[in-house]
Amino acid sequence: MAGKTLEGGIIQGGIVKKLTVNPMRKARVAIIPAVLAGMVLACTSQSSEDHLALIEQGEFRRARAAIEARLQKDTGLTPVQRLELQFEIERLERIKKDFNQTEEEVIEYIKAVIPDADAADLRRWEKNKALEYKIIDGEKRYFELAGRNLFRIDRAARAEWNLKAKSEQPTYTPGTKLDLNRHDQRIIDAALRTGKIYVEPVRLRIRQSVEVHENMVPEGEIIRCWIPFPREIPARQGDIRLLATEPAEHIIADKDIYLQRTIYFEKPSRAYTKIRFEVEYEYTSRGAYAPVDADRVQTVELTPELAPYVQEEPPHIVFTPALRELSREIVGAESNPYLIARRLYEWVDTNIPWASAREYSTIRNLSSYAYENMHGDCGIRALLFITLCRMNGIPARWQSGWEFQPPDDSMHDWGMIYFELFGWIPMDVDYGLRNSVHERLKWFYLSGMDSYRLVFNDAYSQPLYPAKIYPRSETVDSQRGEVEWRGGNLYYDQWDWELEWEVIE
Repeated sequence: MAGKTLEGGIIQGGIVKKLTVNPMRKARVAIIPAVLAGMVLACTSQSSEDHLALIEQGEFRRARAAIEARLQKDTGLTPVQRLELQFEIERLERIKKDFNQTEEEVIEYIKAVIPDADAADLRRWEKNKALEYKIIDGEKRYFELAGRNLFRIDRAARAEWNLKAKSEQPTYTPGTKLDLNRHDQRIIDAALRTGKIYVEPVRLRIRQSVEVHENMVPEGEIIRCWIPFPREIPARQGDIRLLATEPAEHIIADKDIYLQRTIYFEKPSRAYTKIRFEVEYEYTSRGAYAPVDADRVQTVELTPELAPYVQEEPPHIVFTPALRELSREIVGAESNPYLIARRLYEWVDTNIPWASAREYSTIRNLSSYAYENMHGDCGIRALLFITLCRMNGIPARWQSGWEFQPPDDSMHDWGMIYFELFGWIPMDVDYGLRNSVHERLKWFYLSGMDSYRLVFNDAYSQPLYPAKIYPRSETVDSQRGEVEWRGGNLYYDQWDWELEWEVIE
């Protein structure tokens, strides 16, 4: 496949040999043009108090009616306020799609592991936030992965799961699965030997696609599609070589301007036909390690470039009273920035277990959600850690894309942290403290990163290019893609995505 880009570049052909698609769903979402970024989740004061109270009470039908009435009667609404209210209606539908399990379905799932589980157990798990549910229009509805998450969040239930699943764990032929600790140790050794932070390069080939279901868009209408594309990060990620696209014409977002980088396509809809968009490329990724010495770390001198990364960034990085109090409890009298970061990192790793998350567009503040519910997925945990760091004057920011642990893979979120004299360094609170007696390896993911990453995003809730007209399916992250036509956004149940990858060096 070959063709010419809209910017005049020549595309070469290429083939991916190995397919490892991760089917797990992952939550996220954002509004875009830039003027609208983050507005929905912030739930601004322009929104109706009545409908917000109704949503909080689980009265979705009445809330929708209140929003629709205001949209019809309030002639003073600005265009942005109208979009906010219209998205509140969409958001209600997204919540209902995520909370689609009945109590009978959840208890049946749980009993496969805990046969004597009963209604009293459910009430106890609900109370301690181990079973996520909502009352929607008078009906109790559980998050679709609530049953599985119970065995990740509740310690006693997790022990039961591990006991049952021990014999069912996948086995790998020796040498076929990445030994992560060994790989990370090689990065540490190479960084110390060479004096460089970014070492151990790995070259990968990626093919990512979006396929719109039949009859989602009227015949002949133009479908617009954005697929994530790798950012060029000096020393860490580069040597990006575009191999093929479908269709041939495309636009790649500027590598410096757009912090959530994408490649953009258009195709006309065809009746009874799936519409496919695809990109294939190669890139080189390097691991990272900075031998941070607490005795050398100084209080950050806040330059104009660093100042934004110790500030609030609503709606998901907000210094709430509850998080301020938590920070005081964790940090205590410690004043060294690196040692403060250690305390915060260890607390999140120990106290906020990983669990599958709802779509992020249904959660108004992800860092607060993590603390209020005491669990979260990679992005939720990362944003909690970033928020706590910023509260303590430690610059921290979001980063995300994909992780590969051959033969496994997943969409993933992590971050960057800044220590004076050492600069910006990749970190990943989701990988946590490594099981090692060696201090450098134990704390590796507070100042280091493995080589098997694909970075699409250097911030959350950023505008796409060309600008998307309608609210995104993923308002926070950008990992699967986005699709719309002039009639509106196409949500995840209207199209499929796939990512294939291969380590080629």
